Amino acid sequence: MILIDQIPSPCYVMEERLLRGNLALIKSVKERAGVNIILAFKAFALWKSFPIVREYIPCSTASSIHEARLACEEMGSPAHTYSPAYTEADFPAILKYSSHITFNSLAQFKQFYPQVAAEGNRVSCGLRINPEYSPVKTDLYNPAAPGSRMGIVRDLLEDKLPEGIEGLHFHTLCESSSYDLEKLLEVVEQRFGSFLPQIKWLNMGGGHLITRKGYDTDHLVSLLKSFKAKHLNLEIIMEPGSAFVWQTGFLLTTVVDIVENHGIKTAIIDASFTCHMPDCLEMPYMPTIRQAVPEEEGNYTYRIGGNSCLSGDFIGDFHFCKPLQPGDRLIFEDMIHYTTVKTTMFNGIPHPALALWSNDDRLIIYRKFGYEDYRNRMC
Repeated sequence: MILIDQIPSPCYVMEERLLRGNLALIKSVKERAGVNIILAFKAFALWKSFPIVREYIPCSTASSIHEARLACEEMGSPAHTYSPAYTEADFPAILKYSSHITFNSLAQFKQFYPQVAAEGNRVSCGLRINPEYSPVKTDLYNPAAPGSRMGIVRDLLEDKLPEGIEGLHFHTLCESSSYDLEKLLEVVEQRFGSFLPQIKWLNMGGGHLITRKGYDTDHLVSLLKSFKAKHLNLEIIMEPGSAFVWQTGFLLTTVVDIVENHGIKTAIIDASFTCHMPDCLEMPYMPTIRQAVPEEEGNYTYRIGGNSCLSGDFIGDFHFCKPLQPGDRLIFEDMIHYTTVKTTMFNGIPHPALALWSNDDRLIIYRKFGYEDYRNRMC
């Protein structure tokens, strides 16, 4: 049982029991479908937990030089790397730390492939394609939106892929279902099917929310098996991020003050949405607070305000059975994916600690942050 009073505030707390449950499910899908599922660091890169992750999934995908290095040094395997653009300065290290490199444009492939070839093609090269279809409705998260910089549209490819290309990569899903993937695969086969016999691997990207309640994993396994049966030459790769740590932990905060303006009460906490929960403002994504109740059950309504100077650093409205008071603790559920990887130190606000609640009911503090962390980031 988690003892909230033992946890410093603010603090991200991941629960080992829940993490292992997700990992076991992902590994099961991987083995049943006969595909390769790898961890996407862009959603979760808490490397002190990687010894647990590696028990189930040994490989990862990277989007930058630092993520690729993290894959080698902390996951213990070279990265499947994709970036919208590589630089001359970074590419030698990208090459060193990668097993697969996907290029976003033909120009970048032509620019850097000589370096790959000079190493005897140790690294397998691919191209990111843009099927120009996505079920994602929010443009900020839609890689297939008109004019997107992500991937190569069919019109820009000739009938034969360039020599040295061994794979194709697409990613146009976000927290999507297996039925969304089914429709996407139909579009990919329609537009890019002629290239599939020419390659060795097909990376179906991320956005597969396999561990969400209600996700039809049996349909996913059936879909992948059917696709593989039609394309026996292909290794299938999937790289979800959120699914690995979906609903595996929370952000613990404390109410610092209550302010009122024209009848609107705001509870200001010792954390920040813009600094520590950015998707709540970007998506927008309405977080769940453990202590809150449905409107019809709560007589006390509050906005929850972050502790930064940004005027829009708040989310509302939340309803409670009793008035909030300074010192009350609020738990924001499902705050492990796309949080710690996107946090900032804007305003110099203290960063939440990082912790694991272990299976033997111990709080393991991975890291606490102080003034020197802020100071070093600024210069």
